[in-house]
Amino acid sequence: MCEHAAWSATIVAVTLAPDPRLADSALLKAARGERPQHTPVWYMRQAGRALPEYLKVREGIPMLDSCMNPELITEITLQPVRRYGVDAAIFYSDIVLPLKAVGVDLDIKPGVGPVVAQPVRTLADVAAIPDLTPDQVPFITAAVRALTAELGGTPLIGFAGAPFTVASYLVEGGPSKDYARTKALMFGAPEIWRALMSKVAGISAAFLEVQVAAGASAVQLFDSWAGAVTPDDYRSFVMPYSAQVLARITSVPKIHFGVNSAMLLDQMGEAGADVVGVDWRTPLSWAVPRVGERAVQGNLDPTLVFAPTEVMTARAAEVIEAGRAARGHIFNLGHGVIPSTDPDQLQRLTEFVHSYPLA
Repeated sequence: MCEHAAWSATIVAVTLAPDPRLADSALLKAARGERPQHTPVWYMRQAGRALPEYLKVREGIPMLDSCMNPELITEITLQPVRRYGVDAAIFYSDIVLPLKAVGVDLDIKPGVGPVVAQPVRTLADVAAIPDLTPDQVPFITAAVRALTAELGGTPLIGFAGAPFTVASYLVEGGPSKDYARTKALMFGAPEIWRALMSKVAGISAAFLEVQVAAGASAVQLFDSWAGAVTPDDYRSFVMPYSAQVLARITSVPKIHFGVNSAMLLDQMGEAGADVVGVDWRTPLSWAVPRVGERAVQGNLDPTLVFAPTEVMTARAAEVIEAGRAARGHIFNLGHGVIPSTDPDQLQRLTEFVHSYPLA
């Protein structure tokens, strides 16, 4: 990462003191269970995918390279904030980036996803994975400091993959539809599973700690594949390690999100979340009673942005109304922005959410 050292040095003087305007952030108020001035809104995967300006700056640059360049991280993270006026920026990164930073041999193959050269099979494989230290990710500190200076009163949400999802890539060697190797290890070699999950939990926690130390105002722990396990198996094999990550983040609100996780929402909250993300398959009215005294985030079906505007906004209104029953509500899609989404439609959705009366 030496090519970024000089750039990093130029922002060392940026203050780490929080911008006083953050105290009035609608998103942070909702996360804390306070009453915001409007329903806050941001979109998972807003930093990229559908934006033409993102495609332009990323042209010819491999995904992981873009995630290790502080100038690109900063620009891409800011793009949706400039365009939409959303209530938070989500740090531009990738779930497997911390593994790359500690030396795991992996790459993101276009059209495939993360591919690991030597999948984990043994305790020795786990032991060979180093822990993450801040000096391995100076580009993260540099980018976060630059972002918080630019964002002012708009919060930056830190990003990390949850242990189960990250471990599944390490075990499967790449994306999977059935997670057969992951579950075989989990059920058949629990000692290896525990060692791997503890290792990944430490890496994810350290990655979030770097972002918070540099100025992130909240964090989100993404467990994209958590819905692949039953509630009992989640409690035994997954939840303790997500809890390890969240327990290390003590100074900012914590959002915990999983896909296909309706039956896990109570446990995802118990793991230490202040805000529980709800995907689009689960009615928010059903989810709110299950997360206890926690805020919720979500959960418009991402495909509704392809519907006529009046249909999209009518469904968004239903989500906002259902969110009133929660301790706090942050509007979001029920997962990420689909790459073919029309940015103008997301702009209209943002404006609708902001203008929707809370009284």
